[in-house]
Amino acid sequence: MAAPAFVPGTPRLAYEALGAGPTVVFLHGIGGNRTNWREQLDALAPGFRAVAWDARGYGDSDDYDGPLAFPDFGSDLLRLLDHLDVAQAHLVGLSMGGRIALDFYEAHRDRVASLVLCDTFAGYDASITHEQREKFIASRKKPLVDDGKEPRDIAPLVAPTLLSRRAPPAALQRLVDSMAILHKESYIKAIEAMTRYERVADLAAIHVPALVVCGDEDKLTPPAIAHDMVAKIPRARLAILDGAGHLSNIEQPAAFNAVLLAFLRAPG
Repeated sequence: MAAPAFVPGTPRLAYEALGAGPTVVFLHGIGGNRTNWREQLDALAPGFRAVAWDARGYGDSDDYDGPLAFPDFGSDLLRLLDHLDVAQAHLVGLSMGGRIALDFYEAHRDRVASLVLCDTFAGYDASITHEQREKFIASRKKPLVDDGKEPRDIAPLVAPTLLSRRAPPAALQRLVDSMAILHKESYIKAIEAMTRYERVADLAAIHVPALVVCGDEDKLTPPAIAHDMVAKIPRARLAILDGAGHLSNIEQPAAFNAVLLAFLRAPG
């Protein structure tokens, strides 16, 4: 991908933009960066301004001092839209990126033209106890903190669990490469902030066009979650992509792009 542009401020945010037209902003997952959306930027550029960011502490964006509060991502997204002089954007978020999009919508509804929620969920509800959350965080931190490993050490072990059974080697390598360059401390902050975040999105209160996308072999946020989200979001559409795991846009880019473009061209 091309060298990034930057949103000034603290932290400085890296992004890439292609094309002209209505703005579509792509928000990567917790193990990703803007390069995860390579095929989507190329596919949308003929008719849209397609923008992919590196969230704070990811990719070419700056790291930052102190702890992370999950709504900080939404504040950064507002900075990006203001920097681009965009009144309203179509938001496409995968996994953590989907939760960022939902959180941003609740705070800034007037800035969102539509939502595309990919392999994601509305948030951890009260059935997930404090003890369960802390146990999950500890399990994710152990290899990086207690065992002294780096993201590049765990990437080959974690990446296959996020893909379908017949994922092509190129998709696996892309995910390994993406995870290998994670900023260790910022990644840990993101795990802690997302897992401890108490807010669950009010899906019934979404009143912009919405598309929910899910890989049929997604084990983290399986199709049952996608079906439940669609049942709660007024007039939402659903796309289940065959032969895809949690990174449906990377495993099945042609199918993903087809449903995305169909939605963006006629979102109403």
